[in-house]
Amino acid sequence: MRIDQIDEVIELLREAYRGFVEPVVTQVAKDKDPYRVLVSTILSLRTKDETTLKASMRLFDVADNIHRLSELDEDEIARLIYPVGFYKTKAKNLKKIARIIIDKYGGQIPEDLDELLKLPNVGRKTANLVLAKGFNIPAICVDIHVHRISNRLGLVDTKTPEETEFALRRILPKKYWIEFNDLLVPFGQNICRPVSPFCSKCTIRDYCSRRGVVRFR
Repeated sequence: MRIDQIDEVIELLREAYRGFVEPVVTQVAKDKDPYRVLVSTILSLRTKDETTLKASMRLFDVADNIHRLSELDEDEIARLIYPVGFYKTKAKNLKKIARIIIDKYGGQIPEDLDELLKLPNVGRKTANLVLAKGFNIPAICVDIHVHRISNRLGLVDTKTPEETEFALRRILPKKYWIEFNDLLVPFGQNICRPVSPFCSKCTIRDYCSRRGVVRFR
């Protein structure tokens, strides 16, 4: 795929998106609350979307802001978010994050990538998603789907999600930064699977280099 074809590809991905279930963080982020985006993204790591959504809602019913979260002990947080992956570790980190944000940032989620990256268990994927979905700041969130599909298309030639993020920053028009993750995650879950993707159903197959694809359906 050539970068000058990106407008057509984005439009086709938008059409395909209408037939998919929205990613859980996208659902949670509709009210543009950075706190909810941060927490639900942390819970989503190594966890299925359905489990993440239910756990997020249970936690938000009890702690709908960072101050209330800080008042819960680790065991209560763990109970509320179970059975997300590594729920005990995530409960410990959420408790730490709540205290740091209150003590260091006056109870406000940092609106800065470098500051977000200082928080426990917050990597570039999570930080960029908070900026994009919580603050509407142009940021490219690269997870396994964005990394895989960007390479398959031939947009980038990278080895890691972090490399993909910086490569996309150089070539992807900024107007697409926020929605790129939204479009590619459900596309990767439903069509451009890790193994044997559904190329026969793919609406952007004519643009795709199929880099690294050995078998497809």
